[in-house]
Amino acid sequence: MSDASSDPTIQRLRREISDVDRALLQGINARLALVAELKQHKDSLGLSFVDPDRERALLDDLARGNGGPLTEEGVRAFFADVLELTKREVDRGE
Repeated sequence: MSDASSDPTIQRLRREISDVDRALLQGINARLALVAELKQHKDSLGLSFVDPDRERALLDDLARGNGGPLTEEGVRAFFADVLELTKREVDRGE
């Protein structure tokens, strides 16, 4: 039986997964900064921060553009969570 920590394929795949995780984190942080800027601008105009129609359109667009292997349900669930997380984080930053 092989030790997983010494298997070169496992090590390589774990490194690649970590790289993707860091890229996801960077993307989420970049998105958060942009949403905070958008919220500030909308506040200055007296507009509502949350736009349910825009959120639906975003989810629809992402689901249509998904090439897989993530399912449509997975795309919608993931990005719905991202939207909720973003709203919470932007509210905390005020």
